[in-house]
Amino acid sequence: MLETILSLFLMQAPSASNYEKVVQQIEQIAAQNPANAEVFTMGINNQGQPIKGLKIGNGAINSLVVGTHHGNEYGSTAVALGFAQSLAQAPIVGQTVYIVPVLNISGYNRKDRFESSTSSQVVDANRDYPSPCKAGPNFKLKSTEALAKFVDEKNIIISATLHTYWPAVVYPWGISTTDLTTPYDNQYKELVRLATVESRYQTGNNTDVLYPADGTFEDYAYWKHGIWSLLFELGFTHNPDAQAIKNMIDVNTPGLRRFLENAPTQRVAEHNFSGRCNARMPQRVILE
Repeated sequence: MLETILSLFLMQAPSASNYEKVVQQIEQIAAQNPANAEVFTMGINNQGQPIKGLKIGNGAINSLVVGTHHGNEYGSTAVALGFAQSLAQAPIVGQTVYIVPVLNISGYNRKDRFESSTSSQVVDANRDYPSPCKAGPNFKLKSTEALAKFVDEKNIIISATLHTYWPAVVYPWGISTTDLTTPYDNQYKELVRLATVESRYQTGNNTDVLYPADGTFEDYAYWKHGIWSLLFELGFTHNPDAQAIKNMIDVNTPGLRRFLENAPTQRVAEHNFSGRCNARMPQRVILE
């Protein structure tokens, strides 16, 4: 199965069939593990395409792993599928884990960062969420809106989003502010430590380690719902070869599992942002 996953990502040309091949892998994992895994549809994108995922396990605690907000970050799709395969063979006791390997279908098919909202407009999906430091209308994309509704309806407690590349695992806040602390920093520091035992990625606060970016899912999940939310920036390139993809799967699968197993089983109680936003902070903002 791992060989099939690896071959799926080796420099496919942009094609409308790329996502179809991911769905085939999703269906194969479910077919091989019928007692533990089943295919689900989270919603549709702006083109009416169903966003497919795997529901693994049947525990009372609902967790979420999402790959490929950015369509050119196909290494995150590979890690999501590799993790799904591992988890389907040995589910986490007490949890139901929802894994969405590709959120941004149109961008993934084009091998492009952006997601199409219309035939002539594209949007950065991971800048499309409500944020305490972002003004303007919410949800230009049906995919991000569907994900936001999903985490609410399923009472998601723990979430991990997968990106490439900047080898790091980080926690809130990642918004435009210098007021970066949360009441749960010590717990977050332990969770990112557990998540990086094998990868040895850098860890810390999102803005400190990476950069401020308003409208991301990671901060939305924490701010809006109190979800224990981590961002995994995987690997060292947007164009990993077979060995790099295998390494990304190998070193992040146990870390993802350890994070889900050790995160608290209730949402955080204090998740409002009470600091000051600083619009003058330089951001890595990708606009439509």
